[in-house]
Amino acid sequence: MITTADFRNGLHIEVEGEPYTIIWFQHHKPGKGGAVMRTKLKNLRSGSIIERTFKAGEKFKELNLEKRKKQYLYRDEKTYYFMDLETYEQFPLDEKILGESKKFLKENSEIEVLYLESEVIGVELPLTVDLRVVGTVPGIRGDTVSNVMKPATLETGTVVQVPLFIEEGDLVRINTQTGEYLERVS
Repeated sequence: MITTADFRNGLHIEVEGEPYTIIWFQHHKPGKGGAVMRTKLKNLRSGSIIERTFKAGEKFKELNLEKRKKQYLYRDEKTYYFMDLETYEQFPLDEKILGESKKFLKENSEIEVLYLESEVIGVELPLTVDLRVVGTVPGIRGDTVSNVMKPATLETGTVVQVPLFIEEGDLVRINTQTGEYLERVS
């Protein structure tokens, strides 16, 4: 069992029988009463994010998730197919389990699949991915106001905001947690 004093970003805990990951936390001591811990938690099954406040010293069960390396192969409507890199066994995952991660899945990319006991509850992508721009409007010469962005469609079908100098065919690095453009990759 762990308490609110053990909270850290990325910690997996059980709250009311559901598995959550701590995304953000803040210790708060109001003028009256006891200290509290404000948190943002991500439900590992549904992907929904909730804000929750706990009393200082509350106890939780820490979840030990197993991570296994898999390779993304292809998709078929709402089903995504992966291969275990040790046994070469192929298996499907529904897009609901993937959540927002599906936006950045590129064929043959390696990811971590999260298991709680024997149940697949989610996937963990690398912090950044490099994706090719397949469609964007051309930047207009003279539009040099700082931080002007335009939409660009990536090879996975996801649309992100990129600077004006990015063109079709460019390789860009994207943060998988925020979905934001980071840099052009040469």
